[in-house]
Amino acid sequence: MKRSEINKIMRDAVDFLSEMKFLLPPFAFWSAQEWQDKNHEYDEIRDNMLGWDITDFGSGDYKKIGLLMFTLRNGNYVDAKYTKPYAEKLLIVEEGQITPFHFHWNKMEDIINRGGGDLMVQVYNSTEDGKFSDTDVEIFSDGRHYTVAAGTILRIKPGESISIQCGMYHKFYAEGGKTLLGEVSKVNDDRTDNRFYEKTGRFPEIEEDEAPLYLLSNEYPNVK
Repeated sequence: MKRSEINKIMRDAVDFLSEMKFLLPPFAFWSAQEWQDKNHEYDEIRDNMLGWDITDFGSGDYKKIGLLMFTLRNGNYVDAKYTKPYAEKLLIVEEGQITPFHFHWNKMEDIINRGGGDLMVQVYNSTEDGKFSDTDVEIFSDGRHYTVAAGTILRIKPGESISIQCGMYHKFYAEGGKTLLGEVSKVNDDRTDNRFYEKTGRFPEIEEDEAPLYLLSNEYPNVK
């Protein structure tokens, strides 16, 4: 992805969040230069990858296959000084923009449609060797527990949510307009806990055609 594209996605996201009356924390807007001055008081942001996360999943076409995330809070599987057992993200999904099939070994999550269009979620159970299972899928959604056939596409309307169990393959996209999602989950580790059905790139390679507006969560400078 080009840095100019990432910068535009960030600007558009800030405008959309303003329309949706969702406020980001101050560190969302720190420049690369401001990050150089942040000491160990802010290790939690760096160590737990809080902040901006924009990916095209290696597709080269963000509008078709991609996702914007912002991690607001998170724990850490490997560093005992971080005791939070939970995480929270916001996600912005463009209409028709696909997040490809994947599951998590350790993270159970609720995905909440906070407004905009409808969220379309396709689900499968996974087999021991990481394939799609043909078994019915258990669904937990806003206090309702039921089953659907493998491969069912569920429509999650604004205000509704779905729980994604460990090992459940899920693919999603928005229908009817740009959509704001919330994600409440166990600790999130995008470096080790994503199993994509097809090979993808999780963090984009960036062509630096202009200076970054804000840093991505995997770009923070180390502190001595």
